[in-house]
Amino acid sequence: MKTQTAKTILIVALTAIITVIVFILLMPIIGPRFMHPLMSGYMPMHANSVPPASLDISTVRTTDNGLYRVSFTSELNPLAINQIHTWTLHIETADGQPVENAEITVDGGMPQHGHGLPTRPQVTQNLGNGDYVVEGMKFQMGGWWEVKFSITSGGKTDTVTFNLILEG
Repeated sequence: MKTQTAKTILIVALTAIITVIVFILLMPIIGPRFMHPLMSGYMPMHANSVPPASLDISTVRTTDNGLYRVSFTSELNPLAINQIHTWTLHIETADGQPVENAEITVDGGMPQHGHGLPTRPQVTQNLGNGDYVVEGMKFQMGGWWEVKFSITSGGKTDTVTFNLILEG
């Protein structure tokens, strides 16, 4: 009887250990979808997921301190989820002169979800005439997104935020 009980305990313990090991090994593969269904593109529409009614979704904006006027175009029209794509960013001074050789950083995310972009987009090319190529843009779910640019030129830095509403 004691031998049978010991065998049962050993089998249960080994099964638990193997299960934990398999779970740890598979977590990098299944983890994001298992732990966070929103990563797979599913977004339930809850009251707190509805963007503010007065949200400005224009593609042309003046920076926060009025130093630059910035616009973007995307190679995807309309913007789509789960597709890496490229934007062209156009920057000019407040009086309409192209901003050349600017240093630009990109950030963003979903304000209502508290997470950032799934990629690290960056400016990869200065096309001249105030135009810059931004590669690595991606949005993994529908909803309200912000894309923020910090622009430095001639020792002056200013920021601009674009709001996007994507269908899921």
